[in-house]
Amino acid sequence: MCAPVYTAYDGLATQVPVGVEEGLKHESSIHCDEIVSLAKSMLSNYIGTLSPQKLEQLNRALRIALDIPD
Repeated sequence: MCAPVYTAYDGLATQVPVGVEEGLKHESSIHCDEIVSLAKSMLSNYIGTLSPQKLEQLNRALRIALDIPD
């Protein structure tokens, strides 16, 4: 499962802002409401890492997008 990263950030609860601190070239956001299934071989380049705080934000956004209770 893969959540795409876009340079657009609309401030939705299902989006997580990421950027240079995470290893990206631009301010961007992870869009958890657009999850797709991809073969691992389709993922070609390692870009960055999420801090524990960003991982928690990502988990929260995924729970909202997937309608999973806390």
